Amino acid sequence: MTQVELQKREPVPRGLARTGPVILSYGFRPFFLAATVWGALSMVLWILEVSLGLGLGGVSGSAWHAHEMLFGYTSAALAGFLLTAIPNWTGRLPVSGPPLLALFALWAAGRLALLWPSALGETASLIVDSSFLPVLFLICAREIVAGKKWKDLKVLAALFALASGNAFFHYGNAVWGDIALPSRVAIAAYMMLIMIIGGRILPSFTRNWLSKRGITTLPSPYGRFDIVALVTALGALALWIADPQGWATGVACVAAAVLHAIRLARWRGWMTVAEGLVLVLHLAYGFVVLSFLSLGAAAFGWLEPIAALHVATVGCLGAMTLAVMTRATRGHTGLELRASGLTIASYAAMIAAGALRPLTALLPDFHSEIVSLAGAAWIAAMLLFVAEYGPVLLTRRKELPSPRGSF
Repeated sequence: MTQVELQKREPVPRGLARTGPVILSYGFRPFFLAATVWGALSMVLWILEVSLGLGLGGVSGSAWHAHEMLFGYTSAALAGFLLTAIPNWTGRLPVSGPPLLALFALWAAGRLALLWPSALGETASLIVDSSFLPVLFLICAREIVAGKKWKDLKVLAALFALASGNAFFHYGNAVWGDIALPSRVAIAAYMMLIMIIGGRILPSFTRNWLSKRGITTLPSPYGRFDIVALVTALGALALWIADPQGWATGVACVAAAVLHAIRLARWRGWMTVAEGLVLVLHLAYGFVVLSFLSLGAAAFGWLEPIAALHVATVGCLGAMTLAVMTRATRGHTGLELRASGLTIASYAAMIAAGALRPLTALLPDFHSEIVSLAGAAWIAAMLLFVAEYGPVLLTRRKELPSPRGSF
């Protein structure tokens, strides 16, 4: 049997780098750990900015906060996922060792450059930060094309939109002093990734869990309904990017919410209530539905746009990234695929953050208190992940192949 045939038949082994730091043996390790550490630290800095006016990054604190949530924390979580999932999709070997270190260093350099832009100069700092996502795009494109996984080109399209959105964010902030449009581009790209990849992993993980327990009523397979739901969502998000307060945007967003509520119900998540590791994926996808409803309500003038925005960012992006990071870390380090008490606590904190933050629109007199509570819940979710999984990511090697259906 040839090496190519072996690669097609055998799972991709994990922990390939047998020398050097464990943290560099696989992409999820440095990026998941850094994402959660930075997710907590950047939120602390944002709260201090609101309280003390630190002048973060030499720009308005709100612009720095928005950027670091979208292109700091979330891009690291995305990188960790893609660098781990794509080898499973393609059967090719993952990025590890010095190349992984170089990519991670580029992400970290972007964080430092934007925190202290005077060190390199503003232009150089923006170039450094804008380089990470294009490099990640090229790495992922090389692997997907080499593996001939043409159906995954849609993932590359979303990643390209994110890379463009980051550069557009810096341009808009520097030239117009307005980051609203590039922020919408980034949020829309992340939501499409969640809907595309979620449609792959949610029914798969749910089906595996139910099948092991002898349950025969399983999630509906991917089909035409999913395609209609995704196309409708893409159209709704395109309208939202172009005209967030338009009536057509409101109608399209409500239609997308209905279709994705049905899509989520077809995956039968309520049957997984006994296992938090699976159930949380369904709860996180539920924020996709809530995000579209909120964006639709904002388009009709029934909800403040900033509140709708935070349903999508804190709720949808925050909950799904945390859910995927915990699942992937346990699955790819040999831990039992069962949510621990600390993991469930982190989920509860993140869902609380997603539910609390939009309440500022309903309770404006308590704006500062609600923002502080939501920020504290977000920080707690990040730190709980670090406390439980930091030692695992740093020290625990895995000798066996990944379980089927890991991604």
